[in-house]
Amino acid sequence: MKKKSSGNPRTGRGLIYGVNPLIESLRANRAPREIVIAEGARDARLHDLIELAQVKQVPIKYASRAALDRETGNTHHQGVIARIASASYADAAELLDSIAEKVGTANQPLALLLDGIEDPRNLGAILRTAECAGVDGVFIPERRAAGLNETVAKASAGAVEHLAVARVTNLSLLIRQLKERNLWIVGTAADASIDYTDWDWTRASAVVLGAEGSGLHRLVREHCDGLVKIPVRGKIESLNVSVAAGIVLYEALRQRSTR
Repeated sequence: MKKKSSGNPRTGRGLIYGVNPLIESLRANRAPREIVIAEGARDARLHDLIELAQVKQVPIKYASRAALDRETGNTHHQGVIARIASASYADAAELLDSIAEKVGTANQPLALLLDGIEDPRNLGAILRTAECAGVDGVFIPERRAAGLNETVAKASAGAVEHLAVARVTNLSLLIRQLKERNLWIVGTAADASIDYTDWDWTRASAVVLGAEGSGLHRLVREHCDGLVKIPVRGKIESLNVSVAAGIVLYEALRQRSTR
C-alpha cells in the first residue's frame, strides 16, 4: 500500500513508547536510532524486544524511569521509549481500489469507517481490534477526529504498523464511492431496528461507527444502506465505541468463518 508523505503530521521522528508498539515497529522494519529502557524495568516482554533490537542492530541505552516519565509526559511507557520515523497514512484512493479488487472474491472485503472518533485511546483500541479481525482498511475524517499519533500507537499495541489507515475529507462522498464498488454500507445506531447479528456480513461490507454520544452524523447516517444495533439490557444506553467495534467486527468474522 503506497503511503502519502505530504501534509502528514506523523512524518519526521515521533516518540513511540510501550513494548508492543516498539516490537511491531521493528517487525515492520521501521527501526529507531536507539531504544531507551528504564533502569530496573521488569516487563517480561522486554526480553523479546531486546532480542529483536539486536537482530535489527538497534542500540539500546538505559535511563532513569523519571527521565522516561518526563520525555513522554506520563507514566504509561512500560519502561521503554524510542524516537522513530512515523508511518504515514495510506493513500485513500489506492486503499479504495485495493478494497474494490476483493469484491466478488472468496475473501469479500471488510472496511471500517470512523465518523468523528475524537479520543485517541478509543481510536487505538478500535484499530487494534480491526487489525485482529482482518479488516482491509480504515478510513477516518481529516477534521474533527483523532489522528494517528503516539497515543494511538500505544493504545493499538502496534496495530498501526500493519493496518492501512487513510484520511478523507468527506465520509459521505467516500460512502458513495464504496457503493459504486458494490460494498454494502452498514451504520451502527442505538435506534436501529435490526440487530447486528441479523445482518449478512458475508457480503462485501463497510462498517460505519460514530462518536460516543453524538453517534453518526446525519448525512453519513442517511447514506448508509442499513443500520444495525447492539442490544443492551442494562440501564446505560450505549457501549464504548471501541467495545462496539469489537462486537460488530467479530460477528462479521464469525459469519465469514462459518459460511
